[in-house]
Amino acid sequence: MAAAAAAAATGVLSWRRVPSSTGPVPRSRHGHRAVAIRELVIIFGGGNEGIADELHVYNTATNQWFLPAVRGDIPPGCAAHGFVCDGTRILVFGGMVEYGRYSNDLYELQASRWLWKKVKPQPPSVGSLPCPRLGHSFSLYGNKCYLFGGLANESEDSNNNIPRYLNDFYELELQHGSGVIGWSIPMTKGILPSPRESHTAIVYCRKDLGNPKMYIFGGMCGCRLNDLWELDIETMTWSRPETKGTVPLPRSLHTANVIGNKMYVFGGWVPQTGEDEISARDGEWKCTSSFSYLNLDTTEWISLMLDCQEDKKNLLPGPRAGHCAVAVGTRLYIWSGRDGYRKAWNNQVCCKDLWYLDTEKPPAPSQVQLIRATTNSFQVKWDEVPTVEGYLLQLNADSPAPGGIVVPETALLNSQGIKLDRHSQTNHMVPNNVQVTSNSLLKLEAKENITEPENIATQEATKKNHLDSRGFKESNAPSLLPACTLGPQTSANVAELHDLDIRTVNPDDSVSSTVSSSQTMVTQQAVKTESSSTNGAVVKDETSLTTFCSKSEVAETTFIVPSTKVRTGHTNNSTVHLSKTTPIRLMATVKTRERQWYDVGIFKSNAALVSQYYLLPEEKSSISNKVENADVPDYGLLKKQDLFPGTVYRFRVAAINGCGVGPFSKVSEFKTCIPGFPGAPSMVRITKSVDCIHLSWEPPLSPSGNILEYSAYLAIRTTQVHENPNQLVFMKIYCGLKTSCIVTAAQLSNAHVDYTSRPAIVFRISAKNDRGYGPATQVRWLQGKVDTKCSVKWDLSAL
Repeated sequence: MAAAAAAAATGVLSWRRVPSSTGPVPRSRHGHRAVAIRELVIIFGGGNEGIADELHVYNTATNQWFLPAVRGDIPPGCAAHGFVCDGTRILVFGGMVEYGRYSNDLYELQASRWLWKKVKPQPPSVGSLPCPRLGHSFSLYGNKCYLFGGLANESEDSNNNIPRYLNDFYELELQHGSGVIGWSIPMTKGILPSPRESHTAIVYCRKDLGNPKMYIFGGMCGCRLNDLWELDIETMTWSRPETKGTVPLPRSLHTANVIGNKMYVFGGWVPQTGEDEISARDGEWKCTSSFSYLNLDTTEWISLMLDCQEDKKNLLPGPRAGHCAVAVGTRLYIWSGRDGYRKAWNNQVCCKDLWYLDTEKPPAPSQVQLIRATTNSFQVKWDEVPTVEGYLLQLNADSPAPGGIVVPETALLNSQGIKLDRHSQTNHMVPNNVQVTSNSLLKLEAKENITEPENIATQEATKKNHLDSRGFKESNAPSLLPACTLGPQTSANVAELHDLDIRTVNPDDSVSSTVSSSQTMVTQQAVKTESSSTNGAVVKDETSLTTFCSKSEVAETTFIVPSTKVRTGHTNNSTVHLSKTTPIRLMATVKTRERQWYDVGIFKSNAALVSQYYLLPEEKSSISNKVENADVPDYGLLKKQDLFPGTVYRFRVAAINGCGVGPFSKVSEFKTCIPGFPGAPSMVRITKSVDCIHLSWEPPLSPSGNILEYSAYLAIRTTQVHENPNQLVFMKIYCGLKTSCIVTAAQLSNAHVDYTSRPAIVFRISAKNDRGYGPATQVRWLQGKVDTKCSVKWDLSAL
């Protein structure tokens, strides 16, 4: 709280004006309303030279406006209406449909189908239906909407407007998913707030108490108000909470939004008076750009932005009223509104600008995940964090690289050429060892957790130390790799498959005779209905192996040609050039158990290709993690270091927004490949027949010699798997030179169905050359609902 006040005092609020956007930008207006569904801002109604009836949608992730093709009972345009969002349905109540004529109609929009429907709730058992009105509040909590106040027209003649301020209170019960039940008039305790319109109402439920409360602030009733009212929704008791701090000026047509435990109040009409006097008649008024928040836990007001604050560079949103404001995550968006009433012109002047403000630093991203590893590069990704401006990727290494240069544990990221799907999610735990039993079962003796979202991705993981002409160690003897060591090499391929969900599993250094003298990796691919990206890399935080998730799909990748020299380099064009006003800490070396972190770069997207990292100048080597608000470094002046084969690197990533750099993710560790082994098979396909399925694949893109054979495995049911679903057991179902095989119904009847996400049957396919087996492609074949309590009988025609 004190930090926020200090930030306000020094003018550190990092408002961002969206300079331009694509698509059909709606005309400026006031009296409109907005809600958010995930990254989408949905705007309806309002007016400026007529009332608008279009539904506009702004995608905050792509900076694009669009007009959805709505259908059904499309409502007429309205302004100053009620507008709430319940999941993916939106409810519209009341508002002004033309001058002097107000509505009490209720409409429902199913945003998943853009389908409008006019609904007719039952009247209350006692009392009448809500009268037509505008400027009311309409708030949602649970399965109920709460309607308070507004302005009605006493005259039956719309041209003869006789205003009547309301303070009636209604409750609207909703049906689950779609439809409404009816209105009711709750019996309340305490003193009811005074009549008003153009006020705000929000609902806040404190996490530790679980007691929902509705807060009403400000509004208009002949004069503007700045009183705060609280309704305990459980007991239906009204009260006036005592507040601390400076209460905002009386206002109407402002906005109030809850983010975390704060209610942010922006703009509106305020009295045109001196600071020490407030006119009772409120005859003179103006638009304001003042910005405050109320801490809902402590009921303390904090002023963040004053009207008197100079803004010669247009770095702050200007004064306005009747605008819309909506929270997307922890980011607050403000659009349009009117900036004043010009008597000489006798018209309203509306703002056309779109602004956003990050109210807190972003959360830590997921762990960095491996998509593909080569001898001197990594292709990596991590879960996307909503509403961020970029990502800072860092790395370090455990041991010095050739030439005495410390190799960092993270790699250089380049997102160019990588296409991401935000809807996928996968978790994978690297097994501690791999054994092949006498009955040709490949058994993973470790926790392995794979969750597949609706994406397609492939991954690989390598294990085994070999000795080649460059001095690498190769051993045929199985060995158990402790969880705290990093033996395996890992790599992953990402491919789009027609019917598969593919991932990467990292077997351990303990490998049976069928995989001996070989580098074992597992790649993951996804098929049709669901895909996921999992890494077969060694993943661990500072103390132990961890599970990590991903939400992306990589389609095409472009690799930077690595160099073995140390040279001065320039930031590649996929990195983000952030404003120097963004408070972030960069190029900081952090000693965590005597490890030094290096910057890979700042990236716009959540995926990158890493072949180099930036070396710190000697005078910067002692910078600690406490460095704040540092300017963005000029990477063009720094030297870059290439990655080396057979080397373990440690990665972490942090998100950046207008408040600065957020916390770093947990640490992931990956190893560059040892030359000479074949890549993972790709383009896996499954074709269904009446009594079997056909499994086919493409040869590795980098065979590194002649392919001697392929092996395919199927995860099967065992007692151990039943007791520990994360411990999969695999049976070899094919070994040969062909790039296809048949899986019979009898084999499938013994298949294990993995329920870590959607039900799926798991296959693995790997290639072998004269050096041994390379990475394996893991395929998750998505299934319908399966009863695991009995033997599975596969109706292949139904799959």
